[in-house]
Amino acid sequence: MLLQVSDQHFQVLLHQPCPLQLPDGSLLPVQVESIELRPQSRLAENARIPFNVVLRSLEPTQFVDGLCALELPQLGLVDAIFVSREPALGRDPTLGYFNIVFN
Repeated sequence: MLLQVSDQHFQVLLHQPCPLQLPDGSLLPVQVESIELRPQSRLAENARIPFNVVLRSLEPTQFVDGLCALELPQLGLVDAIFVSREPALGRDPTLGYFNIVFN
């Protein structure tokens, strides 16, 4: 299923709130902050252009990283998405800032 995910699935969610299902099954409200294409990272045998998705939690969280699930338009619930936390770096330190890499 992860190989079917493209940046277009996240375009609809850009700047919209959506629930991120954490490894413990709880839901964390997040917002898709940005989508960045990484064409220089593309392998010749892979048709998909690699991309990163940056998420921001909409409430305080202690979640750091792990395999999560996210409801994506046209695909439904996609699980086994590895989400990793980034440092706040001048942003609200009570919120979580996350990155998803799709190669």
